[in-house]
Amino acid sequence: MRAFAAASAHGDGRPRTPRSPPAPLTTAKANDAIDPRDGDALARGVAAAPAAPAPRRTLTERLEAYISRLSTRNNFWHKVCSLIWLPYAFRSGITMKRLGADRFAAVLPFRRFNRNWYNAMAGAALLGNSEVAAGMFLFAQCGGDYIVVCKELKYRFLRPCYGPAVYHIVRSEELVEKLAAGAEFNTDLELEITQQLKQAGREIRVGRCTLTFHCTPKAMARDREARRKARIERRAGAEASAAATDAPPE
Repeated sequence: MRAFAAASAHGDGRPRTPRSPPAPLTTAKANDAIDPRDGDALARGVAAAPAAPAPRRTLTERLEAYISRLSTRNNFWHKVCSLIWLPYAFRSGITMKRLGADRFAAVLPFRRFNRNWYNAMAGAALLGNSEVAAGMFLFAQCGGDYIVVCKELKYRFLRPCYGPAVYHIVRSEELVEKLAAGAEFNTDLELEITQQLKQAGREIRVGRCTLTFHCTPKAMARDREARRKARIERRAGAEASAAATDAPPE
């Protein structure tokens, strides 16, 4: 009777054999079952995903970027900004002069503030303004979104300077690719310092200078400072919790 009931349940009058469990899926079969186009579609989906919008800058950050761009617009605004933030550069009177589409030179006038006791250009003035001249050139290239810091400077004095000094940028690394990457980087500059003679068009070399600058995006510096403050706050909170736990009950 039980066999007949099982056969009638199937409706065809014949008893069915029980099915065996499915074979386990091996790694090779799993790889064969995956459509290679799924990975491409996933990659396309990830690539097509819109990028997260950049955080809105505060009023202080926008004002700082505006002043940075303004300081490299012309010599007038450079002198105004130097009067406030670089009083030494303001009193020395150094100015940037464009010689071509991609050639710049900085001119240090032969004034009493820059001369020493035997009426020659002071070595400290030549050395210190080398960093100012190279920084002005690099700051004009990077714009107001980068922090430019001099890491290393080497100056070689060749002969005394008895007139206005001109700083020529004779070698600079390609900055377009480094700026396009958006990360911090180091760059090397080489300057030749010459003295302007009274005869028009004549200059004699009085020094040579090599510099290394480190350029950091301001947004990266702000994120790094925020992470540092958050780390300090977490450490302070952990220490306060540990102190509260170790305190004896009243």
